[in-house]
Amino acid sequence: MHSVTATTFDDWRLSARTFLQAEIEPSAIRWIDHRSLATQAQQDLFGTSVPLSPALPLPADLANSNRTINVPASFLSIAKTVSFHRSPSRWENLYGILWRLSHGEKHLLSIASDPDVIELAAMEKAVRRDAHKTKAFVRFRSFRDNDGERFVAWHRPDHYVLRYVADFFCRRFDVMRWSILTPDESCHWDGAKLTFSEGLPRSSAPADDEIEELWKTYYANIFNPARIKLKAMQAEMPKKHWATMPETELIEPMLRDAPRRVEQMIQYTDSIASAQSFVPQQKDIAILREAAATCQGCALCHDATQTVFGSGPENSRAVLVGEQPGDNEDQMGQPFVGPAGKLLREVLHASGIDEQTIYMTNAVKHFKFTRSGKRRLHKKPSAREVAACRPWLQAELETIRPKLILCLGASASGVIFGPNFRITEQRGQWYSSPYADRTLATYHPSALLRAPQDKAAEMRREFESDIGEFAKAFHAL
Repeated sequence: MHSVTATTFDDWRLSARTFLQAEIEPSAIRWIDHRSLATQAQQDLFGTSVPLSPALPLPADLANSNRTINVPASFLSIAKTVSFHRSPSRWENLYGILWRLSHGEKHLLSIASDPDVIELAAMEKAVRRDAHKTKAFVRFRSFRDNDGERFVAWHRPDHYVLRYVADFFCRRFDVMRWSILTPDESCHWDGAKLTFSEGLPRSSAPADDEIEELWKTYYANIFNPARIKLKAMQAEMPKKHWATMPETELIEPMLRDAPRRVEQMIQYTDSIASAQSFVPQQKDIAILREAAATCQGCALCHDATQTVFGSGPENSRAVLVGEQPGDNEDQMGQPFVGPAGKLLREVLHASGIDEQTIYMTNAVKHFKFTRSGKRRLHKKPSAREVAACRPWLQAELETIRPKLILCLGASASGVIFGPNFRITEQRGQWYSSPYADRTLATYHPSALLRAPQDKAAEMRREFESDIGEFAKAFHAL
């Protein structure tokens, strides 16, 4: 059994090359992680039975082989990243894969189900994630020493990533003098040279500084309460890092205040651009249609030919909601009369639905477009324009009170279900919405017309399937 210690990638690479040239199998090597030994010694007040020596000497007869070793360049890149992982088994895993790559398994890395490859990939991912968090969560505090201002941060990474990310900080803060301290080691930049030293406890770094209040003020102002995803935020920003991040003390008060701020934002948005003031109190489709003809709730009314309101029986059991009128609809004043509407009506007819029994409307009532010569090309309405027009759709749905709603496309689905709805992931599934117990979403027929050739057939099948589900529910009413 051969024993060898390694601390860095270069240590492992030198030893691995020597063993490989001598045809020493992985089972005949005991890899010792020097950093783990150091940690063990620090934690054991009575010392350790394992000597903390530098790399153990290799057998003299292994040094003279000149065998050429060829492995994929991607492996060396992955191996270098994995060398920063904290697991003592990383050196053994790397040599085992190196051995297999050089002994007839040159495509090993492409076998995702191989246990060694799985472990390798997991360690690489863990190091990259930890490096990302180090770049994001390091917070410098300023203080003055004999040479002037210096910035010091203390951080506790999961792995030995300080050397992995040090160049990033050198490039980003090249005109500052700074130090990043971690329990394992520390690095220091003087404006020209990067050096490393031993690890230090958190008490070695300043607890705060005079610019901390400015940073917290900035963070509070960029915090958007309407986009809170608490689980995702806690997964991305583990609490173990909160102690060194001054802005985290603001999170809980801001979360408590989020509902009030969201309501404030909605009221502010409504006051900027909204059709609400044009919507009459009386809920009757004919009255709503007449009132909508003079709507100036947003700027789209200035370029469109006319308001294209919903069409169909007021007592319909089902409502179809699209995005906005197109060029043909804008000129004729009727929804779904262009090419996309023709496709929709064909599929409805094939599913046994009489279109005259369904109320059809759009989330936005005016045509938005850009000009290309004499042509008017469809342009997707912005979120603010969709929100401005929402009072009309809301009034239509509250008047009709449908049993079923079919949303066509992402904009319509967003208005009914909210901004987190994903048409590609959630289409074809029944949900309860604020406007109907059974609401289904599918592609907008115009998306089928614009789809690339290799996707069009599959989207058409899914669209027809969704319409078929809608038709079953409609006939069962």
